[in-house]
Amino acid sequence: MRRAVELAARGLGSTSPNPVVGCVVLNSEGHPVGEGWHQRAGGPHAEVHALAEAGDDARGGTAVVTLEPCDHTGRTGPCSRALIDAGIARVVYAVADPGANGGERTLAGAGIDVERGLLADEAAAVNAAWLTAVRVQRPYVVWKYAASLDGRSAAADGSSRWITSDAARADVHRLRARTDAVIVGSGTARADDPQLAVRGVSGAVQPLRVVIDTAATAVRPGARVLDGTAPTLIAVAQEASTAELGDAAEVLRLPRAEGGRRGLDLTALLEELYGRGVRSVLLEGGPTLAGSFVEEGLVDEVIGYVAPVLLGAGPAALGDAGIAAVAQALRLQMTESVRIGPDLRITAVPAGSARARAAAASPVTASTASHAATEES
Repeated sequence: MRRAVELAARGLGSTSPNPVVGCVVLNSEGHPVGEGWHQRAGGPHAEVHALAEAGDDARGGTAVVTLEPCDHTGRTGPCSRALIDAGIARVVYAVADPGANGGERTLAGAGIDVERGLLADEAAAVNAAWLTAVRVQRPYVVWKYAASLDGRSAAADGSSRWITSDAARADVHRLRARTDAVIVGSGTARADDPQLAVRGVSGAVQPLRVVIDTAATAVRPGARVLDGTAPTLIAVAQEASTAELGDAAEVLRLPRAEGGRRGLDLTALLEELYGRGVRSVLLEGGPTLAGSFVEEGLVDEVIGYVAPVLLGAGPAALGDAGIAAVAQALRLQMTESVRIGPDLRITAVPAGSARARAAAASPVTASTASHAATEES
């Protein structure tokens, strides 16, 4: 099953709106004879790839799968039927399908021995974006930030290039490549004119670039986010004038946030993105936008790149998030600590999530990664 989880991770960034799935087929004597993963949306599922590699050796064997085999026909046929036709005698899967498309009943009805729950937390962690999106009907939100050791996202004069190293910025591109959409706010759009596309990652599927530009004043023709490298969506208030944008980008009109809060209704934005097939979002905006997402309880994972630099003054990495006392703090479970060049990448998730449980089951490890350098924005 751990090998199946590793295989599933290979599909991150290319299977949406479908889940990532890994599968290992064992022959009747318990030896691995085939493996596969869901490689792209619309393509064969993990079980089909593994069964094809196993061939006749699958008959009487076991299929080990990270997610309950599907039982519906879409762009591909049901994996439950493929397993039955291959003569599989036993299926072990980690996580149940949260929808109504699971095939356990069909498999059991065909006389196949079915077991579930093996390494469920680990399998759920690698598929956290899809599982969360299906359960709450909105994309899984990862807030990514870069900061100095004293927690500043920029210097006192507003400059922020570059706090972190080339290696850390290259890592961000790999993170973008695993994500369906990248979001920034108007402040970042004005200050940095970011491109937000993936660069330096072979075979990457470009994410949707989203700019939250409430008053429609931050993005203008010629902005790098409109360069055609990747699709772009500009989210504006319903009454905002977009005449200057013309046809340079698709415009999404949304209601303003309620309760006197600044900006747009973020829940409405995420619902719209979910309806477009977006299952994971990388929030790369500044402290103000991040604070709004945190305040509304819309952040599912935090990835911080911390550089061994001191800036003293300057904006904090997180703006006002509606937290006035320590008792109100959002407590997180650290899942990973990785050295990337001179910097440290820390990943944390809300306590109680599948990823938090998986992290609690095994100690957080610190490791070193060396990556090729590339520019971020």
